[in-house]
Order: sequence, then structure tokens, then C-alpha cells
Amino acid sequence: MKTRTIGTQSVSAIGLGGMPLSIEGRPDRARAVATIHASLDAAVTLIDTADAYHIGGEDEVGHNESLIAEALASYAGDTSDILVATKGGHLRPEPGTWTQDGSPDYLVTACEASLKRLGVEAIGLYQFHRPDPAVPYAESVGALRDLLDAGKIRMAGISNASVDQIRQAQEVLGGRLVSVQNQYSPAFLSSRAELDLCDELGIAFLPWSPLGGISKASDLGSSYAPFQKVADAHGVSPQRVTLAWMLATSPVVIPIPGSSRPETAQDSAEAVDLELSADELASLDAAG
Repeated sequence: MKTRTIGTQSVSAIGLGGMPLSIEGRPDRARAVATIHASLDAAVTLIDTADAYHIGGEDEVGHNESLIAEALASYAGDTSDILVATKGGHLRPEPGTWTQDGSPDYLVTACEASLKRLGVEAIGLYQFHRPDPAVPYAESVGALRDLLDAGKIRMAGISNASVDQIRQAQEVLGGRLVSVQNQYSPAFLSSRAELDLCDELGIAFLPWSPLGGISKASDLGSSYAPFQKVADAHGVSPQRVTLAWMLATSPVVIPIPGSSRPETAQDSAEAVDLELSADELASLDAAG
């Protein structure tokens, strides 16, 4: 598996997004664990999650974190190099409802709860999930700074951030911002300015929903004909082509596609070995 870097840690160039394993339509637990194990078998070393990845309700909080901890504990191979990235500040109080709480007190409490669910002394990468309009952004990011200083987290990142927020977070963290996780896909290219800034600053850019989201990933080829055309030429899936196209965009890009089946997890991981020509990349750039 080809690697890229988050902070000082080398990780696989393709990660696994845990969301589809824990929200509506979640697979049974055995298949979910098997999906995570399939990614590990394919040499994936970055797993992204969040305390808000669940169906909804207090009893569900942290479902995906607990699932990932279980899968890592039951894996037969070495997991010492796995980077688990989780997030706090986005809440799902009931099915279909999302809210934010970016207050420093809440983020510290959320981090402590994530530490317990993941069963670790320090979270590898902790990310502020989504800006809270009711809380100054610098205060929210300041909580991550304090968690870094306290040794509760090893690295800090932000998600759903604007260009200005990336620069502000970098300042608040004293140059220790290591990642930005924004939505980015052929259907959603409006985070390109943030991607370009991350490239300039040498900060990892983690596209979430890189295949268009849970409900649309299977339709990617029919929605974007050039991706299907390139896929047919290589005898691979348009989803694999999409991830290879993203990897070619910048060395800081690390897509985190979600999977709910071992087969799709394996297919995503194999995108690192797909070489696209300059003409193919140009056609895909034009299709977005």
C-alpha cells in the first residue's frame, strides 16, 4: 500500500470512513467487523470515525468508535501502526437530526468519552467536527490545543472548514494543525480552495464522501460518464477510478471512502495501484 503523511505519521494513501457501518442501513455487526478487517487486510492504516456516527439518541453515541475498537481488538494481525481519527462537536440527538456543540467544555468531555470507547490513552487524531455558529471558532480550536498540550490527543485536525478557518486554526494551534476533512467528490468540488491551501501548507486533506455519499456512490458511473469510460478502459470500477483521480490531485489528499461490505473496502484500497494517464486525468477534471 502506498503511503502519505498526516503530521509525522505515515498512513495508507486510502483510508476507511466508518460512517456507513453505524448509521441508517448499517450492516449487522459481524459484517461491519469483517469490512474493517478487509481494509486492514488490504494494508489500510487510517480509519476515520466520529462520536456522532450512529442512528440517533443518547444510547447510540459512539457506536462507530466502539465498533472500530472491537474490530481492532479482534483482528489477527498487527494493529500497532493503525491511526484512528475521530471527531467531536457534531451531535445526533435523534434520527435525522444534526446539531453542533463547539464549546470547549463539551469538546473536552467528548474527547474523554471517545478515549474510553476507543480504549486508548491518547487519540491518534482528534478533529473538530463542524463549526458551531454559537461559539467563536478560535475557542473551539483552543480546546484541541489544550487537549494536545495535555497529551489527550497526539494530533489535531478540523473538519468542514473554510479557508479562513484553516488559517485561524493553524494560528491557534501554533502551527500544529495536521489535517482538514471536507466534503469533496466529482459532485462536490467547492472545497477545492481548501484543498489547494492544504497543499500549500503541507496539511493532509481528507475528502469525506469522496464517492458522492452512501446513497449515491453506486450511481457514480452513470452520473459521470467519463469516470465510467476510464473504468471500462482499465477493467475496474468507476469508484476506484474516482479515488485514483483524487490521489493524483495532490500528495496531501487522502480519501476516506466509507464501505459497508468487505468487497467494496477491498476495491477502494486497490485504487492506490491504479495509474491514470495525463489525458485520462484531464478528462476526469473536466467532468467534475
